[in-house]
Amino acid sequence: MNSPKSSPLPADLDARVARFGLRVAAGLTERSAALPHDVSERLRFAREQALARAAQARAAQAAAAPSPSVVQMGSVLAFSGGPRGMGPAGGSDGRNGLWAKLISALPLLALLAGLVLMQQSQIHEQVVAAAEVDTALLSDHLPPSAFSDPGFAEYLRDSQE
Repeated sequence: MNSPKSSPLPADLDARVARFGLRVAAGLTERSAALPHDVSERLRFAREQALARAAQARAAQAAAAPSPSVVQMGSVLAFSGGPRGMGPAGGSDGRNGLWAKLISALPLLALLAGLVLMQQSQIHEQVVAAAEVDTALLSDHLPPSAFSDPGFAEYLRDSQE
């Protein structure tokens, strides 16, 4: 039975469906004792065949499992394992554990690389801005001593406003 958090149905509807299922199962079990012997034997044989086919299908699926791929499990993306990788239940057989950890670290490495590139870009912009200011100061007609005069700095601030 699904938990209330993982079920798309409201809790009371989920409980009613479960109670209905229990009543149907109890009714079938009660009436199975009244079945003739040949019918119950045919049902038993059909059940055994169905179980054998299901086991063969699971074995064929496990043998022909593709290489690990990304699958969606609810709202989470996960790796679907092949014969040697992470299994569908999330367990590892130990042979690919290191690779799975390295692959899971790739988003963190991409984030760090992006942050480093952004920092380098900001530093480059600051150097270019400082170079423009230096070029403007050195190519101006004023002597450099004028820029150290407090009155001239005040004049520049007033003229910019």
